Amino acid sequence: MKITDLKLRYAKHYLFVQIYTDAGIIGLGEAGNWGYLNATGEAILKFKDYLIGKDPFRIEDFNQNFLRSVYFRGSVIMSAISAIDIALWDIKGKALGVPVYELLGGKTREKVRVYASVMTKATDNESLVAGYRQLQEQGFTAAKIFVNGPIEAPADGKGEFFSSRIESELEKVRLCREAVGSDFDFVLEVHRGMTAPEAIAFARAVEPYRPMVLEDPVPPDNVDTMAEVASKIGVPIATGERFISLREFQVLMNRHAAAYIRPDVCAVGGITVSKKICAVAEANDVLVIPHNPLGPVSTAACLQLCASIPNLGIQELPGFCLNGAEDRMVKEPLAFQDGCLLIPEAPGIGVELADDAEDLYPAKERGSNAAKRAFDGSVKDW
Repeated sequence: MKITDLKLRYAKHYLFVQIYTDAGIIGLGEAGNWGYLNATGEAILKFKDYLIGKDPFRIEDFNQNFLRSVYFRGSVIMSAISAIDIALWDIKGKALGVPVYELLGGKTREKVRVYASVMTKATDNESLVAGYRQLQEQGFTAAKIFVNGPIEAPADGKGEFFSSRIESELEKVRLCREAVGSDFDFVLEVHRGMTAPEAIAFARAVEPYRPMVLEDPVPPDNVDTMAEVASKIGVPIATGERFISLREFQVLMNRHAAAYIRPDVCAVGGITVSKKICAVAEANDVLVIPHNPLGPVSTAACLQLCASIPNLGIQELPGFCLNGAEDRMVKEPLAFQDGCLLIPEAPGIGVELADDAEDLYPAKERGSNAAKRAFDGSVKDW
């Protein structure tokens, strides 16, 4: 079997790649660099010439080749490699007639618990509480709470000052805990939006409400800062969604900077590299919460990974797809049941892009070049 063609497909704020073979098998992948999809698409097309005519089963070799073929790396290159890698695993599973998880060692679980990664913020307490009660009624047993500051910076700065910032975020968690009870887990999404002193003070104050995760309390660029925060709080930290290499995760775990790691299968090098990262985490007694802010192909690839590792924490289910919002993007949507996603049993990664996905979900790149700013006009981390 040989690779004969590669095509890009843009839908919503997603970039999908389809790799064709002379056996009639088509592999499907997704790129993770959602802020720079056009650049990522060009990188994928640069790799296309190398792939044509080659055996699609040589997944590890391709992954290493594209990583080492030129001097330059970065999120664009790694997202391109990831999309191709996922598509090649899809081809291999289809060719052998098995789900990808069988090629990764077989099932370690029958279903994958997910948390609702809500992508909008409630502007008042009543709406906030109602939203989490609704998620619980829908069957979720865990959800994200944004605790990364006000939506718009107030002119007087109130709500951004140290004390008021911590108090307002603490109040959100308190209200949500009272609304859903104790049999529900929270992922507190700081989104890199606190300083180290703020993160430490907030985490200590929020401990009585038993959050499962404190996600990216500070920018992850300095691992030592993350490790310092981790050493001073009792809430487990999750980070790694912006990482693009196996070695970044190794350094993070060497510093004991996180209890959970967040590899993005569409950004870190695909299923190939993600599986390695999970193995390193297992050796360090660290759990895995795959990052998944993307579309159904990303989710399906994550499920194949989750199905095959022993050290899964929980899986992110993006708010974009809640309540069936993206079901028509694929021919057969993934199944949600009692707070879990069922693991697809079809050969490959388990989903196929709808023929008219681009028409149903017109392309519109997410993000902008304008940074968030504080009340005094200074740039804030995103």
